Amino acid sequence: LHGQTLRYNGLAPRSRFVKKNGQCNVVFSNMEDKQQRYLADIFTTCVDIRWRYLLLIFSCAFLSSWLFFGVVFWVVSWVHGDFEVHTDGTEENHKERMPCLLHVQSLTGAFLFSMETQTTIGYGFRCVTEECPMAMMTVVIQSIMGCLIDAFMIGTVMAKMARPKKRAQTLLFSHNAVIALRDGKLCLMWRVGNLRKSHIVEAHVRAQFIRPHITAEGEFIPMEQTDLNVGYDEGIDRLFLVSPLIIIHEIDKESPLYGMSKANLEIEDFEIVVILEGMVEATAMTTQARSSYLPNEILWGQRFEPLIFEDRDTYQVDYSRFHKTYEVSSTPHCSAKELSETPIHDFCYENEVALCEDEGEPENGRSGGASDHLIRKPLFQERLREQASEVLCVLDMDDKVEFERLTAIPLDPLTYRKESNI
Repeated sequence: LHGQTLRYNGLAPRSRFVKKNGQCNVVFSNMEDKQQRYLADIFTTCVDIRWRYLLLIFSCAFLSSWLFFGVVFWVVSWVHGDFEVHTDGTEENHKERMPCLLHVQSLTGAFLFSMETQTTIGYGFRCVTEECPMAMMTVVIQSIMGCLIDAFMIGTVMAKMARPKKRAQTLLFSHNAVIALRDGKLCLMWRVGNLRKSHIVEAHVRAQFIRPHITAEGEFIPMEQTDLNVGYDEGIDRLFLVSPLIIIHEIDKESPLYGMSKANLEIEDFEIVVILEGMVEATAMTTQARSSYLPNEILWGQRFEPLIFEDRDTYQVDYSRFHKTYEVSSTPHCSAKELSETPIHDFCYENEVALCEDEGEPENGRSGGASDHLIRKPLFQERLREQASEVLCVLDMDDKVEFERLTAIPLDPLTYRKESNI
């Protein structure tokens, strides 16, 4: 097993590293000093927690502040002797001296005065007097602390509301990825789309190939991550996402899929994580949408149905076709490595849908009768005359055994039938 990847045992499907909704399937445990580290970055902690907990912290922050300063005001008044009462029920020295706080005779009154001070309600009934400098200093301190609490809590709520995390809910990935030929090369493809009219600025895409791996030295790596090239060098990874696009990964020598055939794909154990990033047009904040594909979600020999159609002076996008695919029987079942090592004349030419059927002629299946074979034969002969240097074998469509043994490669870019009619 040295230097090899672990194979899928077929007993149970692997757990996703990234779920289809973009949530990472990772749970942290045994973290040292977790609480201290989270409290050291209290702002990020408050932004990341759930709304119910944030609203609880929001309420507790203000209530605790009002209660704390209410107790302080009550203590100041009690020390000043504002609550001393004679046995006859009259306040001592009520006419001779002024209390620290007018119309505050209990802890409840001190709490209400604290709340009115911090929220700047100002009913005009309770107020601080010039009798106690300590009471005046407490009012100043509470006003400053109230501004700080307002700034922190309101800033946290606004940051949580403006967070572009929910913008990813309107960025769409196809349910399946496909592998098919494009320009004569095997390619892995998936589709992305934007459900909103507002654009994603500087949108770009990347992909990670994740699988367990055992090195030549015997080290086991449970989650080895390998970049899948989606056109970074050419700049085609940067997207103008005004309509759904198909992302293409060419399976070349640098690709981890280079040695995988259709049969290998069914037993391999890996996961492809796809990531779409960009800035939200309204807030200029970066958002990220994620999804993943397991081997059983990659369809070999399929292509995505077209969904953009021209309608007078506009282009219509039919999202009902977003996840739909159709079969491409000409896709070879061998790996990209075997395909590159096999001479081109070892494969037979066969058009993807139909070689010579007219638009109005009914389709009777892939295997036609004798008349169908006679119609197709001149087309092959004419093509052979045009390219005498190319050696093409003419495949008898009635011979299904030979058709399964030989895998066709479309050598001619000419399209005999519009893709929109599929």
